[in-house]
Amino acid sequence: MNRRNFMLSTSAALAASSLRAAEEARLTDCHVYLGSHPFRQLGAENPQSFIEGLTKRGVTEAWTGAFEGLLRRDVANVNRGLAQACAGSILRPCGTVNLSLPDWQDDVKRCAEDHGMRAIRLHPNYHGYDLKTPAFRDLIALAVKHRLLVQLVVQMEDERTQNPQVRVAPVDLKPLSGILKEMPEARFMLLNANAAMLLRHLQDCPNVWLDFAMIEGVGGVEILLKTWPLERVVFGSFAPVFYWESARLKMQESALSAAQSSAILSQNATSVLA
Repeated sequence: MNRRNFMLSTSAALAASSLRAAEEARLTDCHVYLGSHPFRQLGAENPQSFIEGLTKRGVTEAWTGAFEGLLRRDVANVNRGLAQACAGSILRPCGTVNLSLPDWQDDVKRCAEDHGMRAIRLHPNYHGYDLKTPAFRDLIALAVKHRLLVQLVVQMEDERTQNPQVRVAPVDLKPLSGILKEMPEARFMLLNANAAMLLRHLQDCPNVWLDFAMIEGVGGVEILLKTWPLERVVFGSFAPVFYWESARLKMQESALSAAQSSAILSQNATSVLA
């Protein structure tokens, strides 16, 4: 090998090594919240301190919804405030859309065009509609038009721990696979689904991604990968409702290869927004 070829091959190897190191250092948390939880104080009321906490834990990007979007009707103001709180930080804002409110289409448009958001977050059970409503199909079509990822939060809390006067059942996912198979351009992410909710036909939908925030049990992520495709699993902590460290421990206690870990920690999140 001559000097020129040696230098070229060495430079290429160093570049590849640096790229791998950079990829391994990235951690995209696809499921966090900012703001005031409607029922208790959780520590995300101050954006700067919340961001500092995530950064200390190695998070390089966090996809962020607003607690206020659960119950408030002034969704436009909620999304505007979220976009402002996230600006210039590691937080990527995910706007609230409430299909039970009039002119929700304007909220989708504002999220995409005014705030430059790449994702919107739905809470059907808190907003009083199910996935059979015609507006849900319309929402997905509009999201496709604006190149938005749709995140659907299946549950915010186990029914057994909720205040009995404010009990909210999980979202029924049964209609979802049929809808998404008819709309293959859609990009859809389920948040807070547990293993019992993952219907077999959802696993066959190539446009559905999943976080593991509510996948429980020892080696839960490892077990999940036996039935759910690796390339469609993302890291989701559900902070600050859950302790952030619980998500990291779920990764550590599962027997995952370096390639599997890198995919879940950042690569899959990058690809879903590509």
